[in-house]
Amino acid sequence: MTSAPIAQRAWFIRLLQIGVVAFFIGLWEGLGQAGVLDKFFYSRPSLIVPRIGTWLAEGLTPTSIYRDIQVTLIETVLGFVIGTLLGVVIGYAFARNRVLGQAFDPLLSMFNAIPRLVLAPVFILAFGIDLASKVALGVTLVFFIVFFATFTAVRDVDQTLVDNVRVLGARRRDVTFQVLLPAAFSAIVASLRTSAGFAFAGAVVAEYIGSNVGVGRRIANSEAFFDSTGVFSGIVVIAFLALVLDALLQVVEGAFSRWKPRREH
Repeated sequence: MTSAPIAQRAWFIRLLQIGVVAFFIGLWEGLGQAGVLDKFFYSRPSLIVPRIGTWLAEGLTPTSIYRDIQVTLIETVLGFVIGTLLGVVIGYAFARNRVLGQAFDPLLSMFNAIPRLVLAPVFILAFGIDLASKVALGVTLVFFIVFFATFTAVRDVDQTLVDNVRVLGARRRDVTFQVLLPAAFSAIVASLRTSAGFAFAGAVVAEYIGSNVGVGRRIANSEAFFDSTGVFSGIVVIAFLALVLDALLQVVEGAFSRWKPRREH
């Protein structure tokens, strides 16, 4: 059995990723030290790391970074879960009822064409600056991604397969849970990583526009005081949380995709 080329080995890819990140950080720090990048506007990694350390050392207080992260993650999870459930249910219903899908097609196309992030001020005006407005924005961001993934996957299931199952005596419920949803399951799971990222972005943006807690609020406060180090520190925290969230969803996606045949290189 021949070993895989070095370029395909996991440790080499991981080392390459670390090298790219280290190069970017080193370049940023070097340009800042040389005065090419003004630290007033762009800060420097050597200033950002101590700031994040200061935040982490604050402990569990109502205004701590831990509280901000907790609130942002709660908003993200709620928006993600509610948006996913609505997307699956409505996407399935529209895929199975052609008249219903055609009736709502113009309305859905119109709402899908609107950049959802611009709705953040509308939700804040309607629901206030608390949790509800952030969750509502996250739901709208997640819904359309999962809806179209479910709608397309269910609609593309071979009708001959459905007819054969019905001939064998399957009821409507059996067709739904044993044929259609399993056939669409991989497409739904594949859409979750993208939709989770949008839910997270929606929570942060809504906090940035109007909130009294959250990582987005922390960035907005730093911006108000022309504190570029605080702004970039908040961005780094957001990036780290996004990486952790994406890694968890990769594990979930991999667990539900083991049945897929591997590509031969």
